[in-house]
Amino acid sequence: MPTITPNTLTLVCSSLDVPPLFTTDDATGRRSGYEPDAAAAVAAAAGLGLEWIFRPWGDFAGALERGECDAIWCGCAITPERQEIFDFSAPYAVFNESVVTRPGAGVNGPEDLAGLRVLAIDGSTNLALAKTFPGAIVVPFDASTSEDVLGEMLASLRAGEVDAVVDDDVCFIEPDPTIELAFTAPTANAWGAACRKGDGELVALLNEGIAGADLAGVWARWLGALPYPL
Repeated sequence: MPTITPNTLTLVCSSLDVPPLFTTDDATGRRSGYEPDAAAAVAAAAGLGLEWIFRPWGDFAGALERGECDAIWCGCAITPERQEIFDFSAPYAVFNESVVTRPGAGVNGPEDLAGLRVLAIDGSTNLALAKTFPGAIVVPFDASTSEDVLGEMLASLRAGEVDAVVDDDVCFIEPDPTIELAFTAPTANAWGAACRKGDGELVALLNEGIAGADLAGVWARWLGALPYPL
């Protein structure tokens, strides 16, 4: 078997609550949301059980390298740079990227960010997008040890330490009166399971599961406000 535990897919993700992507039921401890439910559907379609381990964002690659898991399944966009490090499954989600500000900031497009401090996760597609905004002051956020990446970034925005935050559009589905959606860039970033280089057998098994899973149904249950992209 291509998995570290026979007949079981072991995935690494964050234990954070970022609805509707993932959250924890306080009473049962069960993880739910698009990410865990999509993974469960894919594992079942591939004929595998499913186990999770949880690590800080900065230790995902380390956990994979140490053989503690089979793949990273946690909002990992498929980029040319990451494809040099990991072998990816087919996409199980595709998201655009949004910019949020404090209410009334008057930001409606990239041109309005000139001279403003724009915060995004260091090394992310969000940071790469922020660097394309003319005249924006790009502020990288070090997520390597953070226990609440999005929460800390939005706290910086609310406190006036930065003027805007860039993240995937799915992160801003839930209503929040303390922030304002400025605009969304149609970047269509595909998310996939990141596997060890050369782990082609596992990639093929995951792709079989992705093809056979009802991801459209999972998407409708959790992300119905966004059009299904696959």
